[in-house]
Amino acid sequence: MGIVMDEMLNTVTELTTAQTDRACGVLVASAAGDALGAGYEFTSVAPDLVPAMIGGGLGGFAPGEWTDDTSQAVAIAQVAASGVDLRTPEALTQVAHGFADWYAGGPADVGIQTSAVLSRAGRNPTGAEMAEAARQVHERSGRSAGNGSLMRTGPVALAHLHDPEGLVEAAMAVSALTHHQEIAGQACAVWCLMIRHAVLTGELPTFDDIAPWVPDADTWRGLLHEAETTPPSRFTSNAWTVGALQAAWSAISHTPVPTDGPACGHLVDSLTTAIRIGHDTDTVAAIAGALLGARWGMSAVPAAWRRILHGWPDLRGADLEHLAYLTVRGGRPGKYGWPLVDHIDYTHLQFGPSEVAVHPYDDGVLLSGATVLDDVPEGVDAVVSLCLTGRAQVPSGLEHVTFRLMDEADPAENPNLDHVLADAARLVADLRDEGKTVLLHCVAARSRTPTVAIAYAMLRGVPLDDALRAVCSTLPAARPNRGFRSALERMAAENATAAPTLWGRGR
Repeated sequence: MGIVMDEMLNTVTELTTAQTDRACGVLVASAAGDALGAGYEFTSVAPDLVPAMIGGGLGGFAPGEWTDDTSQAVAIAQVAASGVDLRTPEALTQVAHGFADWYAGGPADVGIQTSAVLSRAGRNPTGAEMAEAARQVHERSGRSAGNGSLMRTGPVALAHLHDPEGLVEAAMAVSALTHHQEIAGQACAVWCLMIRHAVLTGELPTFDDIAPWVPDADTWRGLLHEAETTPPSRFTSNAWTVGALQAAWSAISHTPVPTDGPACGHLVDSLTTAIRIGHDTDTVAAIAGALLGARWGMSAVPAAWRRILHGWPDLRGADLEHLAYLTVRGGRPGKYGWPLVDHIDYTHLQFGPSEVAVHPYDDGVLLSGATVLDDVPEGVDAVVSLCLTGRAQVPSGLEHVTFRLMDEADPAENPNLDHVLADAARLVADLRDEGKTVLLHCVAARSRTPTVAIAYAMLRGVPLDDALRAVCSTLPAARPNRGFRSALERMAAENATAAPTLWGRGR
């Protein structure tokens, strides 16, 4: 089955919308898990902990700041996003330079194994020189199978989605830059194969799905089975690569998929399980996040996390999305040249004059099409984008949060639709509760913008029929597609027993 699927997918040059969302989820969800777990690393973790991005930890990180786990993944992703083959000496040298650049900046926290190798390798090593430094460190200590290469391996999977044999080779080569011991490279290969399967199929893998390419398959079959049949709390020895992989897989395997809400809530619930294991919490959550993002997509990562996600080298969560997107496209930009263009011209897609409307139930929420970004109204503090925007299209100084929301009725185009609409509405509410004036927009304020505006009104207690009528009257071109309308109806049904909290206009 796995081989047949692979032969079929090897002929595909473009990923579907859902596959692309899942590919972007690999980097974004991994970084979110990293930043979420950072504040609890090697502390006493309560079994009922509900983790938050509190910052702190061993490196004194800011809330939402990723650690060495994601910083090293970024160094790999920046190379992979250029479209090069990560197995080549040239690519491995570029990755080595990225590691060296990060290390030269004096990171707040870095693993003992990695630090020993990078300090020995020097400032501008080739890939071969860094791998030799790793061999020497291994020879001196007799072991080098810490979890430091596994935690950063997600970008390797994205770079070789349609070549599982090449994926295994690349995963082991990139691992060997800092971790000479073979089992560390094998762990990276296994996890990358699992990520690859989830991105392409939208399902978590069984071992048989990845078995044809797993090195030392019998050993890894047993290790993964042990994780699947043993409670996550048993995997506290997770500072080494096998223990970390088992902890992450056990957390994912033992966390039930929600039945009383969007299924993609499994991503948040599984990261909670992973962090509750304790010990190396940021790394286990980063490892788990890469696979969870591959399964559920970037759209499953809460906007409340994404809006504060940041880290070396002065990147935000949206930058990770861009790196992932370019990696799976071999370095080629997509529609409109995104994400490598500064401005996307949407004037030809407008349905009339470019105007700004005021939300009928909250005059601190403005509704518009994308062309208004060329002249953002005075007083706006935050922009919520429901479509693609150029790198410089939103004025600097404004908070900018994006959502992957396709203006399509087909559920396959928006597999996490109910979550995304509720998440976008909650973000608008959070921004308003912080006293910010919000500009909510899509391309032409025809389908996506009114739908989220309606969802926001419903969140504040407005009945669906009233919200739909008021928003569509405010936006004359508004015509939410049938898929969006169905999602709003489901939201209304879920809210039917909730007490109303209707605001008056002008709150």
